[in-house]
Amino acid sequence: MPRPTAAQFAYGSATVVATTLALLLLFRTESGVGVAAVGATALALGLLVALRLPHPGHRTAEGAGRTATDQASAARTHHALEGIGARERVPAARSSARPSDRSSARTDEHSLRR
Repeated sequence: MPRPTAAQFAYGSATVVATTLALLLLFRTESGVGVAAVGATALALGLLVALRLPHPGHRTAEGAGRTATDQASAARTHHALEGIGARERVPAARSSARPSDRSSARTDEHSLRR
């Protein structure tokens, strides 16, 4: 399990404090059972908030470096191209070898076996 970040501690703690104050003022409870229930509820909500924050560096390869707007735009473009029957085109890799080197190399052997 990864360690919590500073942001998770900060948001979780702020949520616990704010929720506790709000619930105590809202319900005006004075009994020990009521205060315990408010505290338990605030702790549970603070834990939920802290766990829902994204961890830095836990992005997928497909979505790395993209914002939600970029991803939505890319999805719309992909669906539009599929709708008109266009296929994705990938440019062919260019060889850095000179033409004379390519003609002498056999295609069924590895380049280190010359």
